Amino acid sequence: MHVAIIMDGNGRWAKKRGLPRIEGHRRGAEKVEKVVEWASDLGIDYLTLYAFSTENWRRPWEEVNFLFKLFVEFMKKKVQRMKKEGVRIRIMGRREGLPDEVLDVWNWVEEETKDGRKITVVIALNYGGRAEILDAVRRIVKDGRKIESEEDFREYLYIPDLPDPDLVIRTSGEMRISNFLLWQIAYSELVFLDKYWPDFEKEDLEKALEDFSRRERRFGGIR
Repeated sequence: MHVAIIMDGNGRWAKKRGLPRIEGHRRGAEKVEKVVEWASDLGIDYLTLYAFSTENWRRPWEEVNFLFKLFVEFMKKKVQRMKKEGVRIRIMGRREGLPDEVLDVWNWVEEETKDGRKITVVIALNYGGRAEILDAVRRIVKDGRKIESEEDFREYLYIPDLPDPDLVIRTSGEMRISNFLLWQIAYSELVFLDKYWPDFEKEDLEKALEDFSRRERRFGGIR
């Protein structure tokens, strides 16, 4: 099973408590480690987390810079533990424009955890669904490839072998996709939660999975 999560509401969580936005992001990063553990315990095979979008560059540079430093700090501190627990980490998004330190960690993390078999965690970093589709088209044109099927097109996505999400969860009460996995979530089930990401708990994940289990997925057909 593949669960994708739009981790939304860190800044608002902090503002509600009179804290700086960066504290919300720090608490959100702490939550990531727990969610990976919960997902693994619940038998989820793939977990994709929306960490930084192509639109997030519009935020103040101080916040953007902090987010990149937080990514580097988190990976350096947590990767060895995750590796021991059988976690494979893959990163998905545009590499262009990212700081060298982020790119170095990107390469290191993927190599360090490549043998993980219990759960694959995909971090969507500098990612946008439209950007991914556009980049795929550019590579297709460059290759002079004739695309005759969806499977042919999928070969040009950032992670071609990543299965489509079965379930997409968004926190913070917002009810939109925000340019996340536009190609892959054509038939994904959606769950929107009215709580901020730092407040997300294991029972929220369990309830979302329970909700998913009650839904009938017909993929356009009749059952």
